[in-house]
Amino acid sequence: TGCTHAAAWVSPSGELAGGHEDVGRHVALDKLLGHRTESEGAWQNGAALVSSRASYEMVQKAAMCGVEILFAVSAATTLAVDVAGRCNLTLVGFCKPGRATVYTHPQRLIAG
Repeated sequence: TGCTHAAAWVSPSGELAGGHEDVGRHVALDKLLGHRTESEGAWQNGAALVSSRASYEMVQKAAMCGVEILFAVSAATTLAVDVAGRCNLTLVGFCKPGRATVYTHPQRLIAG
């Protein structure tokens, strides 16, 4: 409906391992990160996906929780890109079928 945001975890093989929704984009990510933390490493490999833009706060939270890759459907803020670079987090924005913008640490991604 366009009134909620989502955050999901995707495995390296592309399977969704968990997802959460909320009216706030930060809260959707918080729910995902909390669930991931409580799962005691069950989601060690993979990436977080958000249905919004990526702010520096979202990048910071993800990095602090051990996330190495964050995909966003929309843009990343300039500060988010700076923080991702310093936190060694791969940040990808404008994720659409067949295209994406890789902002930081592209070496973690496999072209395909």
